[in-house]
Amino acid sequence: MTEASQSTPRLRLGTRNSPLAMAQAYETRARLCAAHGWSEDAIELVPVLASGDKVLDRPLSEIGGKALWTKELDQWLGEGRIDLSVHSAKDVETIRPDVFHFPAFLPRADRRDCLVGAASIAAIPQGAVVGTSAPRRAAQLLNLRPDCKVVTFRGNVATRLAKLQAGEADVTFLAAAGLERLEQSAVGVPLDQDEWIPAAAQGVIAIECRADDAATTALLAAIDHAPTRAELEAERALLAELGGTCHSPVAVLCVGEAGELAMRAALFSPDGAERIEGSAQFAAGDHGPIRTLAADLLSRASPAIAAHFRKPA
Repeated sequence: MTEASQSTPRLRLGTRNSPLAMAQAYETRARLCAAHGWSEDAIELVPVLASGDKVLDRPLSEIGGKALWTKELDQWLGEGRIDLSVHSAKDVETIRPDVFHFPAFLPRADRRDCLVGAASIAAIPQGAVVGTSAPRRAAQLLNLRPDCKVVTFRGNVATRLAKLQAGEADVTFLAAAGLERLEQSAVGVPLDQDEWIPAAAQGVIAIECRADDAATTALLAAIDHAPTRAELEAERALLAELGGTCHSPVAVLCVGEAGELAMRAALFSPDGAERIEGSAQFAAGDHGPIRTLAADLLSRASPAIAAHFRKPA
């Protein structure tokens, strides 16, 4: 180590211990070390087994929701056993404890879903069994292909691919960004965003620390990607306005260019029979049009859709 790196404060980075989570932690460490001129041993990776990785036979919405991906890391962060934690942003609850905040979002990777087992939605065999535990993917698939049957599919990428190989389903969906980070992009076909809207926050690595930890906050600010932050904060703002939870079949596409954002959102009934859609354009950081979009969507939502969203008080 150089003399400069010897004086570098050692950071403990907490992560889930799945292969994808570890890949995200490696990327975070590499970006931090590059930004500050550190050697890699300045950052210790601390794997934590998340509750969401323990129970794989039931949908996440039935066993505690997205908090199952974050609660162990939150506990370790709150107790000071780690200095920062790394998350897949789409797996983080919309409302987070005030004691934590996100000083950095890494540049967004491919936000699309990939279809595994067929060349397109239209090419899925008639009456096929589709494996997914995501309400958005299930509802959107059934909206386009009501002939298909959806079965619960949970686990990391390798687990889901193994279930597919074993014949538990004919096709499944995986995030393009996750496959890319695992160097497995060849296993899936990215879906056109005009036909298939991705999840809010998909493709983004979020880095969290304690809100009162000014030193770590300042170090993380060096790797924050402002265009990604603008998109992500807009998408999370829409979810908050809709009262969306892990039970809510909602798809969001928000794309920014030159400080302007274009958002498209769709809400579904869980069986895919009903769908409503809306869009908005606004300046980065101006969430007024997002509130208007959410109110419009909720005002048009049928009982079958509205039951899965909570109008803010």
